[in-house]
Amino acid sequence: MFAMSRTRLLQSITGRSAAAVTLLGVGAYFAQSRLISTANAESNEPPKVFSGFGFTTLRLQSTKDVNHNTKRLVFEFPDQNAVSGLSLTSALLTISRPEGRWFPVLRPYTPIGDLNQEGQIELMVKKYPNGKASSHIHSLVPGDTLTFAAAIKGHTWTPNQSRQIYLIAGGAGITPIYQMAQGILNNPADKTKINLVFGVNTEQDLLLREELESFKTRFPDRFDYVYTVSHPQGQHGGFKKGYVTEELLRDVVRADGDAKVFVCGPPAMEDSLVGSRSQVGILARLGFAKDQIVRF
Repeated sequence: MFAMSRTRLLQSITGRSAAAVTLLGVGAYFAQSRLISTANAESNEPPKVFSGFGFTTLRLQSTKDVNHNTKRLVFEFPDQNAVSGLSLTSALLTISRPEGRWFPVLRPYTPIGDLNQEGQIELMVKKYPNGKASSHIHSLVPGDTLTFAAAIKGHTWTPNQSRQIYLIAGGAGITPIYQMAQGILNNPADKTKINLVFGVNTEQDLLLREELESFKTRFPDRFDYVYTVSHPQGQHGGFKKGYVTEELLRDVVRADGDAKVFVCGPPAMEDSLVGSRSQVGILARLGFAKDQIVRF
């Protein structure tokens, strides 16, 4: 079976949001409590912020506009020697309380910074029309705080699990895809080759473009990418025009050996690639078996 996507997991969580937060300890939320697991006194390991159960409230250090609806936000740890403690392909469940709402709003976001970086963690958040959590997070200014619950683990990755993987992202779905690519490429013990297909509406939506192109420069034999833009503005270069289609993927992916493909994007895109009860997905038609496909 395909892994439950984070979107479906979120629907499960938010359907019972008030009850879930109460069961987890809503008192801790209102008190903005912290639970930070510290390293063993006899070890040299740094403290890990998100390694245990509990709520962690972090101060916003800085923000940066990426485009008209997306921001990068850096949150600082209370201990500047601490690291996140997150494993590769993890997301964090944020707990927002927008003005005028009694019950908190829960949303998962995937960190885009190095998970082993000391002292801080970085998110990239797209603001959606009428998005309660994203609008609240976009309204934060340095010095404000945001509360995080336990981490949401995705696919368990071990170095060299596959010789070749394919990453397919749509829009803001690039964040878990980027985190995975970054973690693999920055690990000297991992030799996995990566091909990325990134589909967006406009060129402005090519988030993390500078970082992705840096991967290509630093790892020319292990990382390559294809951008496709459905509604390019003016002349376009460096990317294809259109959607993530079977025709496009046929030139990029190969269902050979232990290859795996990871998908994250809007539900309609994911359904077309992975399939549903009523239709066979594009990836199956290209030869991928169910156990070769991971849906974030």
